[in-house]
Amino acid sequence: MNNDTPSPGPTKKRDVVSTHSVFGAPCWVSLTSRDLQATEDFYSAVLGWRWRSVRLGDHFRIALADGVPVAGIAAVAAMWQMAVAWTPYFAVPNADEAVARARERGGTPAVGPLSFPPGRAALIADRDGAVFGIWEGDLVSNWETWRRAAPTFIRLHTRNAFDSAIFYGEVLGWASDREGCCEVEYEGGEVVLRSRGDAVAHIDSGAVEAAPDPTVRPHWQVHFAVNDVGECARAAEKHGGSVLSEKDTEAILRDPDGAQFTVTVRPLLP
Repeated sequence: MNNDTPSPGPTKKRDVVSTHSVFGAPCWVSLTSRDLQATEDFYSAVLGWRWRSVRLGDHFRIALADGVPVAGIAAVAAMWQMAVAWTPYFAVPNADEAVARARERGGTPAVGPLSFPPGRAALIADRDGAVFGIWEGDLVSNWETWRRAAPTFIRLHTRNAFDSAIFYGEVLGWASDREGCCEVEYEGGEVVLRSRGDAVAHIDSGAVEAAPDPTVRPHWQVHFAVNDVGECARAAEKHGGSVLSEKDTEAILRDPDGAQFTVTVRPLLP
């Protein structure tokens, strides 16, 4: 993908990594909203982001943190009758095959695959209804830098972590014998996805050995690293959002359109 693409991350010609060599891992996050200006104002105030236009039109923007592209914004929720939400995208070698595998395992293809040169994207609901995206093509330039500058990680809140891990593992090629695949481990009562040794996603369904909770609405939650959780929470309230929960190390926030996300204290570098 090029510098003007708002889906899974703009790239430069140099240092390009493809989903054929890095696959199964989160590679981008995107927000659908109703009001682009209100969205820009809110996330600028809360997360300090700046913005760049893209070729797809006035409804799309790239969010920049310290000059690094970190997320895509698409103000198309009302126009395309889509939910207002943050959505993670996972790298796949072949979008058609991933969509077919999801369908075969009870998932629901929602959009695509659609062409966004130099790649293709699709949205899928897993068999419990949690929506995620897939991307086939070039990743952001210096993918490791993007991943460390963007979300700290993403977390799937679901009814049965092990069942969900099997679904995503079969669709995205986790824990396979192919070089470059992601590793899946069980740690602290949840499933942890690791890419190149780093934890990049978590799957959680509550207390260990507890029965699946039918009241849980499965969804992916995006966690952004910040220096001051409390400052972000106060900024969210001041600019039309709300605080759903707050601790010293993280807070779950809701933007003015209703999209939820989490701010997590930035880890100290060794």
